[in-house]
Amino acid sequence: MPRVLLIEDDPSIREGVGLGLRRRGHEVRAAETGEEGLALMATFHPELVLLDLMLPGINGVQVCHRIRQTSEVPIIMLTARGDDFDIVIGLEAGADDYIVKPARTEVIEARIKAVLRRLSDPVGTRPGIETHGELAIDRAGLTVAKNGERVALAPSEIKLLLHLSASPEQVFSRQQLLEYVWDHSYHADARLVDACVRRLRHKIEDPARSPRYIQTVRGFGYRFGPL
Repeated sequence: MPRVLLIEDDPSIREGVGLGLRRRGHEVRAAETGEEGLALMATFHPELVLLDLMLPGINGVQVCHRIRQTSEVPIIMLTARGDDFDIVIGLEAGADDYIVKPARTEVIEARIKAVLRRLSDPVGTRPGIETHGELAIDRAGLTVAKNGERVALAPSEIKLLLHLSASPEQVFSRQQLLEYVWDHSYHADARLVDACVRRLRHKIEDPARSPRYIQTVRGFGYRFGPL
């Protein structure tokens, strides 16, 4: 079972979630501050991070930014109900998904499996490298390069790009992308798609131009196809 780093300042949530995941076979290390969590990142080498947004000292968004500077480990945010603005900020900082607290352990476990499945179940995996303008997409190796330099992508970003680029010019609704990339079926999570697209564009697009690779279809969704 994957190693999980839990960064949560509420002791009851930290202990309850940690105990529930350990009973399911996970190795769990827990931290109550962002500073402690970042220190554990370097020694524990987790395969997934559960990160509370509202932390004392360095907050969850700042922790997410720092993790993304050196690691592509999947990150699931833990948020309080009603923190919609903070959820969007966290997603744009590089988180792959979010869970509203309080949540049952089985819900957290299901989200963990869904996030990790994106790494083990890439779309359209096959030998060879595809070239789309300045982008080179290696589906088998799950890597992307722009102008010969590798682009660091989080799990949700790589799966979204793989899915869109597998069917150039096909338009996908946000709901379709939610169901395929995130395994979510409810409309409220459309912001997951929009935040991921913004992060992906920042990494693969030329900021001086209009989006070239991931194009918005107003009122519906997105399509891939270099202009």
